[in-house]
Amino acid sequence: MLSVFFWMRAVTFRPAPPFFRRTICATVAGLRRGSGQGHGRRHKPMGEKILIDTDPGIDDAFAILYALKSPDFDVLGLTSIYGNASIEQTTHNARALVDMGGQACPVAQGAADPLTIERRAFPVMVHGEDGFGGFSPAQIKAPLVQGSAAGFIIDTLRAHPGEVTLVPIGPLTNIALALQQAPDIAQLAKGVSIMGGAVNVNGNVTPAAEANIYDDPEAAEIVFGAPWTVTMLGLDATHQVPLTRANVARIEADGGMNGRFLAAAAVQYFDFHAEVVGLDFCHFHDPSALIALCRPDLFTRQPSSVRVVCEGFAAGKTIAKPIQRFTAQPGWDERARVEVCIDADGAGVINHYLEVMTA
Repeated sequence: MLSVFFWMRAVTFRPAPPFFRRTICATVAGLRRGSGQGHGRRHKPMGEKILIDTDPGIDDAFAILYALKSPDFDVLGLTSIYGNASIEQTTHNARALVDMGGQACPVAQGAADPLTIERRAFPVMVHGEDGFGGFSPAQIKAPLVQGSAAGFIIDTLRAHPGEVTLVPIGPLTNIALALQQAPDIAQLAKGVSIMGGAVNVNGNVTPAAEANIYDDPEAAEIVFGAPWTVTMLGLDATHQVPLTRANVARIEADGGMNGRFLAAAAVQYFDFHAEVVGLDFCHFHDPSALIALCRPDLFTRQPSSVRVVCEGFAAGKTIAKPIQRFTAQPGWDERARVEVCIDADGAGVINHYLEVMTA
């Protein structure tokens, strides 16, 4: 997802230092040789079954490589979506991450555009032309499954009723399409953990809207209104989770080949935060939607009904009514319950991530 206000001012980013260029070249070369990674391994037959819907994206890469490594998750597949780059590029990047993760994890290509509105410009200044800050591997091996992402989501939920949690960390178009094609999947999913939205804080692409919701507000309104169990990890929580350059240096030093890739890709991400927003850290958005599943103790939740503004200057705004708050107006209490994360133990989230990625 786009992490901070990108409309503040134009910025020219400096290229990655030579050290990062050397390490990422070694990473890509290792992937081409195999380096003990590839598709001979199956996904881990342990942990919570999840399906990640993603628009990789630098912070998506941090999330997916964590999920593929963590013993807490059994990643049944990735579905790609437009967002941080074109659908062709995000699909390529998803397959590259599967290569890096060394697991036989299927990838299905998703929607190229929102349900009804015009697609916004890609946030090149945040993630680079290739979504990975200039470090997307040219050669990939992970196969692309036949059919659409929506169809893959439907098939996966029907194959594992009550067992699979969907983790959308990009625009919600694929999830909405799956619901439109097969409304019964809302009863088949174990749950949905969404990275998106902002309730008590400003958005990050407009004053009202967070990027993933802003990209397709109509899809978000459909997903938040479906009768399933939803956890919303928005900016209220993720803004409490700062990832520092020192954290990434530890991942680079102790996280092996994938740690070096993440460190190289993160250079542009940190530069954007520093030069546009004036922050010496990055908000840790996408990984938080995964960590909330295995470490719920690190997040404060508020049961709510959630509606999404679909038009006008506030398009993409997520409005949450706490369950316990009375309203006589229709359109709220009959909505599905959403667990809105309104705070996070930032140090706890980062420490957990580092433990997994440097093990």
